[in-house]
Amino acid sequence: MAEDAPDKDERTEPASEKKLEDARKKGSVAKSQDLNSAVMLLFGFFTLLVMGGTAVEQMSAVLRRTLSEAPKMTIDHGSIGDIFSGAMTDLGMILLPMLAVFFVVGFVANVAQVGLKFSPEALAPKWGRLNPLAGIKKVMLSSHSAVELVKGIVKTIVLGIIGYTVIDDLIADAVTLVDSDIRSIARFLVAATSEVVIKVGVAYAVIAVADYFYQKFEFAKNMRMTKQEVKDEYRMNEGDPQVKGRIKTIQRQIAYKRMMTDVPTANVVVTNPTHFAVALKYETGKMSAPKVVAKGADLIALKIKEIAKAHNVPIVEDKPLARALYAAADVGDDIPEKLFQAVAQILAYIYRLKRTKKATY
Repeated sequence: MAEDAPDKDERTEPASEKKLEDARKKGSVAKSQDLNSAVMLLFGFFTLLVMGGTAVEQMSAVLRRTLSEAPKMTIDHGSIGDIFSGAMTDLGMILLPMLAVFFVVGFVANVAQVGLKFSPEALAPKWGRLNPLAGIKKVMLSSHSAVELVKGIVKTIVLGIIGYTVIDDLIADAVTLVDSDIRSIARFLVAATSEVVIKVGVAYAVIAVADYFYQKFEFAKNMRMTKQEVKDEYRMNEGDPQVKGRIKTIQRQIAYKRMMTDVPTANVVVTNPTHFAVALKYETGKMSAPKVVAKGADLIALKIKEIAKAHNVPIVEDKPLARALYAAADVGDDIPEKLFQAVAQILAYIYRLKRTKKATY
């Protein structure tokens, strides 16, 4: 519903990367059609100046060859098609280099504005645009249409004034061509056309550059988001913070229970004695190194020692080693190689202690 749509005044946040990428996939980007047109006008005209003479000479040569062969041609229903297709092939080969330049210039001008991105969604038909009532309403009520109308009027006036000024100056020079030959008239027409196109084209390019920056500003403004939209997008991409927090809490609880379940299987618990406790397990022939099965600080350390005492797991106080084990290895990791010797001495002590107790009993 219209009343549910967020007001533009509420859209205070810049568009996110995801929103810009989604808009780009749909073909919605900031670009100026005037800039493409201005570039095509100027480069297209320079292309004609550079390559036009050669093209005219080649077409003249084709025409001369055709006229010279005309008496030998048999004009009938079957040959007309061959003659026409041959003429079109020659014309296409002559114009192909210029058309290729036009295509490359247009492609580069577009890529320079929006980057290289193929958007299939932009090519998909949008049947809603065929509704004439919706189109009229959009044109009549849209502020964007009003701005485009004003831009079009201003552009026409500015370019018209510049074109008129240039042509008015050329009219006075044209009077002197009354007694000139064809070549002089042709040179004058080429020079006059070049002056008109270049001056009008440069003015059009300036307008187009200004329009490009306006289009970028307008696009950024239209793509702005409300604070709620930013939050909703974050939840969609990253997950609800409350849900993620709850999941982490559950994961910690599960890991804690598993860790406490593994304490009775440990060979020894190395303590700080009050701040840290690390439970180690080693099975000769099955493990390449002792493994940390539980570790904790403060209250968790006290709980580990409590469970160890209840299950007759030896507890050894070694402050430096307890701190080093706590910092260097996580639960489930093998102890670092640099701590092998210290841990081996403790395990050897535990094994001797167990053998002594067995011998006593």
